[in-house]
Amino acid sequence: MAKIGIFDSGYGGLTILEAIRKQLPEYDYLYLGDNARAPYGTHSFDVIYRYTLQAVNYLISQDCALIILACNTASAKALRTIQQRDLPLINGERANGRKVNVLGVIRPTVEAVPQITKTGHVGILGTPATVSSESYVLELEKIAPNLTVSQQACPMWVPLIESGEHLHEGADYFVEKYLREILNKDPQIDTLVLGCTHYPLLNDKIAQWLNKWYMVNDKMVNVIAQGDLVALSLKDYLARHAEYRNQLSLNGSCTYLTTENADRFSQSASHFLGSPIEAEHVSL
Repeated sequence: MAKIGIFDSGYGGLTILEAIRKQLPEYDYLYLGDNARAPYGTHSFDVIYRYTLQAVNYLISQDCALIILACNTASAKALRTIQQRDLPLINGERANGRKVNVLGVIRPTVEAVPQITKTGHVGILGTPATVSSESYVLELEKIAPNLTVSQQACPMWVPLIESGEHLHEGADYFVEKYLREILNKDPQIDTLVLGCTHYPLLNDKIAQWLNKWYMVNDKMVNVIAQGDLVALSLKDYLARHAEYRNQLSLNGSCTYLTTENADRFSQSASHFLGSPIEAEHVSL
C-alpha cells in the first residue's frame, strides 16, 4: 500500500501537513524537507524544477502515490512541468499499474479568494520566485477576472522563520516593511494571501500590524493562510478519485525526512508542530 508524500523546501510545509492530518488522520504520510538547499524562493526556474523533480522521484521511490508540493515556490515554478512532462513518463514506466499524481497548493488557495474579498482588491505575499512566476495572478484571472491583484515579494520572511528569528522584535521591521508596501500599492486591498507555507508562522506579528493599520485607516484586511484550504481540497480530491484513495494505507503514521542534519530538523520541526518528532536524514 502507498503513502501520501508532502514536500517542501524547508519547514513551512509542516503547516500544510498538520492541517491535512487533522482532516485526514487515517492515512500514512511521508514528509520530506529539502532543508539543505532551502530557501527555494531566490533560485532560478531551472534549479527549482530540478530540485523539485528530485524530491518527487525520491518520494515515488518510497511508495508515495499522491504527492503534495507544500511549497508555493515549487508549485509556481515546477508543478505544471512535472505534471505535463514528467508524470506521463513516470506512470508509463510503472509496471505494477499504480498511478502517481502530484498536486500543488496554489489552486486550492486561489479558489477561496473570490468568496472572501468584498472590495475585489487582493494582495499576494510570496517569495521572489512565486511573485515573478505570477502564478497567483494567472490563476485568479481564470476564475475571477474582475479582481484587482497586487503582489509583494517578501525575501526576508523565510530566512527569518528558518533561523527562528521570526519570534523576536527584529522581525517586526520586515513584517511592517512588506505589509506597508503592498497596502500602499493598493489601499483598497481587503484580502491578503499568504503565498508561502512558512508565512503562517508570522501570523501573530502580521495580525498586530494590521490591527494598527485598521485603527488608522478604518479598513479591515483578511489574511488567508493555506493549511485548511489545502487540507479540505485534498479531502475532496480523494473522495472523487478512488484510483488514488484505494492505493493508500490507513495506519495513521507519519515519517519525517530531511536533507539537512536530522537532529537539527527534529528540534525545529518539533517547535513548529508543538510536539516531539524524530526525523531521518536522506540524500536526493
